[in-house]
Amino acid sequence: MLTHLTIKNYALIEDLSVSFDKGFSTITGETGAGKSIFLGGLSLVLGKRADLTSLRNKELKCIIEAEFDIEHYGLKSLFDTYDLNYELRTILRREIHPNGKSRAFVNDSPVTLDIMSQLGQRLIDIHSQHQTLELTENEFQLKVIDALAKNTPLLTRYKEHLKVFEAAQKELNHLKETLSDAEKEQDYNSFLFNELKNAPLQEGILEELESSYEQLTNVESILEQLSNGHQLLTNEEIGIQALLAQCKQSISRLSAYGSAYASLFERIQSVFVELDDITTEIESLQEQVTPNPGLLEEVNEKLQLLYNLQKKHSAATVEELQLIKDQLEVKLSKSENLEQDIEAQEALIRTTKKELTTLASELNKRRIAVVPQLKSKLESSLRSLGMPNATFSIQFEKTESFLSSGRDQLIFEFSANRGSGFGSLKKVASGGELSRIMLIIKSILASYEQLPTMMFDEIDTGVSGEISNNMGDIMQQMSANMQVFSITHLPQVASKGDHHYKVFKEDDGEVTRTRMKKLSDQERVIELAEMLGGKALSDSAMAHAKQLLN
Repeated sequence: MLTHLTIKNYALIEDLSVSFDKGFSTITGETGAGKSIFLGGLSLVLGKRADLTSLRNKELKCIIEAEFDIEHYGLKSLFDTYDLNYELRTILRREIHPNGKSRAFVNDSPVTLDIMSQLGQRLIDIHSQHQTLELTENEFQLKVIDALAKNTPLLTRYKEHLKVFEAAQKELNHLKETLSDAEKEQDYNSFLFNELKNAPLQEGILEELESSYEQLTNVESILEQLSNGHQLLTNEEIGIQALLAQCKQSISRLSAYGSAYASLFERIQSVFVELDDITTEIESLQEQVTPNPGLLEEVNEKLQLLYNLQKKHSAATVEELQLIKDQLEVKLSKSENLEQDIEAQEALIRTTKKELTTLASELNKRRIAVVPQLKSKLESSLRSLGMPNATFSIQFEKTESFLSSGRDQLIFEFSANRGSGFGSLKKVASGGELSRIMLIIKSILASYEQLPTMMFDEIDTGVSGEISNNMGDIMQQMSANMQVFSITHLPQVASKGDHHYKVFKEDDGEVTRTRMKKLSDQERVIELAEMLGGKALSDSAMAHAKQLLN
């Protein structure tokens, strides 16, 4: 409930600070006194768009701050969703700066206007004759019936299943699209995969093949050079081995003359052994290297295959080709599993659809059961508000699809006069009639669920006498379960309030200011008397005012 409101530098309000209590509060004031300004300021802190023209002093910022007791509103989850500090005494603050910038805060945490608006809608419902569009909406009408039928637990289960159902449908559509795309690519991907699977993609294979290719294409040159090398090593007269043997023999004669010569001899001996090994290796290579046109063709084919695959797949290495092969294998594997996944989703959809059908049917039965009760309450209450012939026709049509709250399409029709046909509220009900219907519906809802603070803005316009008295009674009865405000011009309604506030203008000769104050018992008598008979307070007006209060 709203416990305190502060408005600074807004329109004709210079600095307004007022506290409110639970129960039924009435707000009165002469036409033009600033009741709409008060509502405008309150609307800003509930998330309405700001307008620079609303600044009283264009050089100072406008501040609106509202404090709420939210203990019984079940808003903890909303605060958690937006990572806000949850306080039982929550403060909403709005600042409009002279440069046009606007800032919003919840418990001193900056928030977007959208978040403030969402929270504001859960805290205060401002209703006037011009704000009855909600009443004509199917969703709101169904909400009223569900409140009477106590369908909240059933609706919660339905919505949980609907969430699963819609997610499964979405996933099924995605899987079918994926399968369709996969089928189009299946043959091509399978060809690419098999092509890579049959290719030699071992690590280092490209370098090995390139080396083999070079050897096989240069076999004659290799043999010629090996032969020359072998000749140079083994020629009996001038071969390196023969010359080195002579050198070794000469130095061997010196080895007895000291360690230096002995060491030199050993080194020559090592070289001799190494040359002998080299000679053996050359002879072995000569035996191995032979022309092989068949092998050359095979190596060349493998090389060309790898080169072509690298070009085809824009791969720089054989390792990249291996990676592409693995990716194709995964794609092919997924394609094979898609049909199983589709069958699983279809099974989930069938199961969930069956459960949804059962829940929607139960919702429908419970709704139908409370329609006579709602119809009776509406029609009997409207008779007391000057609509003796008002009647309602409330029916349901079953939809093929699952809606957000079941499979019921509500046909909520109204007739104000005897003999007149039924029509939708939007088409056949006047503004005054909609206003009274909304009052009755809100009063019914107040008995079944925790509603936000209700503020009726001159909802009683155009009525008087006993009807206005009955409207006041209805609002007073609502206030037993919630905080209710009524901005009114009618003394009959104003007298019903547990608390009475007056909005008035104050003019000091230079500046006009809008002020608001809570009236004492004596001030209430005077205010009601003025509403009854004007500024010139007569004894009869005063007596009538006291009678209304008592």
